Amino acid sequence: MANRAKTLLLLTLLTGLLLFIGEALGGRSGLVMALFFAFIMNFISYWFSDSIVLKMYGAREVTPAEMPELHGIIDELVQSAGLPKPKVCVVPEQAPNAFATGRNPEHSAVAVTEGILRVLSPQELKGVIAHELSHIKHRDTLISTVAATIAGAIMFLLRMAQWAWMFGGSRDDDNGGGNILASLLLIVVGPLAAMIIQMAISRSREFMADEEGARISHAPMALADALLKLEAYAHRVPMERATPTTSSFFIVNPLTGKGLLRLFSTHPSTEERVERLRQMARS
Repeated sequence: MANRAKTLLLLTLLTGLLLFIGEALGGRSGLVMALFFAFIMNFISYWFSDSIVLKMYGAREVTPAEMPELHGIIDELVQSAGLPKPKVCVVPEQAPNAFATGRNPEHSAVAVTEGILRVLSPQELKGVIAHELSHIKHRDTLISTVAATIAGAIMFLLRMAQWAWMFGGSRDDDNGGGNILASLLLIVVGPLAAMIIQMAISRSREFMADEEGARISHAPMALADALLKLEAYAHRVPMERATPTTSSFFIVNPLTGKGLLRLFSTHPSTEERVERLRQMARS
């Protein structure tokens, strides 16, 4: 419940930031235009997300005859979660990882890399897949798309303001340097603020997926052990096709960062995730 409230609060904050910047820089017409273009771009990404991301990573759908153990785990978990069975795919990557995608539970897919099938035990793999099914159950692709739409509109408005200031900023000279300084401040700080809030939303959804995944699999410690293994491999075995725009899909961020970079990370620290799962196991 706390993570759901946090997601709602962050989405409200992101929307408020958009309205403030839109009114300050673009006015009502600029705000409507930014929302329109951002919505179109993200709607396409959302509607075709199950095919776009799978093709990007070369994922191949596998049948129960090809991988009976993997299908058996998913059959058990979807029954426990009350979900329709998603497409089951394997990604030809040696870096162990997994992700879920799709616009709703009826149009979804769970993909695992060849590496994760090699390094995790069946119980650990069960915890990972339960985590991914939780993303499907809570429609996290939709929530991520809403956040990306708002953040994209903010970026669009600020880019318009930047070009307007570069080519027409002298018109503000009669009002002193205050308007120019305020515009420059928004152009610099606005994208950072939008990105930080968007990444915080992503991290809150990861906590929710851990919690729900542990309940679906009835094995919080198996998921905790899997996260520790995957984090260790993420530092040693790079994912060849990983990009910042798709890193949020994976259960462990294939692009690692520390310190201030964690503010811009799509995932919480593995240490904090594991500690929460251990608390669940103890209780």
